[in-house]
Amino acid sequence: MDQENVSATLTVAAPVARVFAVLADPTTHAAIDGTGWVQESVDRAPLTEVGQIFRMDMYHAGHPNRDYQVANQVQVFDPPRAIGWLTGTEKDDGRLELGGWIWRYDLTPLGPSETEVTLTYDWSAVPRFIRDRGIRFPPFGPEHLSNSLHHLAGLAVIPEPDRPGS
Repeated sequence: MDQENVSATLTVAAPVARVFAVLADPTTHAAIDGTGWVQESVDRAPLTEVGQIFRMDMYHAGHPNRDYQVANQVQVFDPPRAIGWLTGTEKDDGRLELGGWIWRYDLTPLGPSETEVTLTYDWSAVPRFIRDRGIRFPPFGPEHLSNSLHHLAGLAVIPEPDRPGS
C-alpha cells in the first residue's frame, strides 16, 4: 500500500460545537472507539490545547501485555473545526515516545444541526525503527473508522425531550 493514511466521512445530526465537545472529552473515547481496544480514560480533563497529554487504558489480545496504556499528545486543536493527537507510550522516566501515527477529526458544519466529520488515521510519520518491529499499518480492519464515526454520532446527537401527549 503506497498510501499511508485512511479516512472515513459521516454526516452527524448534531451541531459542530456539540460534536467537537464530545471529541474533546477523553472520557467518551472508549465509547467512540470502533475496535474495542480503548478501555478507559486515565486523564479525565477535557482537551483544551496543543501539547496536552492524555492517557488511555487499552486492551488488545495481540499486545505482549494485553492490558497496557497509551499516552496521547494533542497535535491539532482548532475548535470547533479540527482536533487530533499522536499516540505513543510514556517511559518510566516520564518521557514520551510518540509512534508517529495521528488520529485527526475534521468537522464541517452543514447547517445549525448537522456536521460532516472526517476521521483520518495517518501513519506517514512512523519512524523506521517502529516499522521494523513488524507492526502492520493500519493495525485494524477497514470498518474501524466507519464504526468509530457511527459511535461518535450516537454520542453527539442530543435526544429530543419527551413531549406530553406524543
